Amino acid sequence: MWIVVIPASRNLSGEESERTKVVATIARKFGPVAWYSLIILVITGVYNATWYLPSIGELFSTVAGFMLFTKSTLTVILIITVYIHNVHYGKKISMFAREKKVQELTKLRKRSRIVSTFNLMLMLSILFLAVMMQSY
Repeated sequence: MWIVVIPASRNLSGEESERTKVVATIARKFGPVAWYSLIILVITGVYNATWYLPSIGELFSTVAGFMLFTKSTLTVILIITVYIHNVHYGKKISMFAREKKVQELTKLRKRSRIVSTFNLMLMLSILFLAVMMQSY
């Protein structure tokens, strides 16, 4: 969304509320795909965890176990923050766009970008841990 949709929306209209409506429509269509993908990643992650940990006791006694625990914790935090971001910010941003409250929309978008950046950092951390686990 950040890389493709939002930059492309700037070419559609100069009016912030109109651009936001377009992005919100795309986000509503994209959301289920992202959630189903996340569910598949979690399920396959739980299955793959059995390769790294023959027993639950090794979760805190080995380096790979500690990395898996950290990765799992970050994943739970990511799921929670993505959900809160989508529900809280997504609905308010759409509402402000419909009501053409540009000043409130701009403020909320800035806060939303902070949460999105945090989510991106979580994703990169999870990816880094996944790569590191391959070396153990």
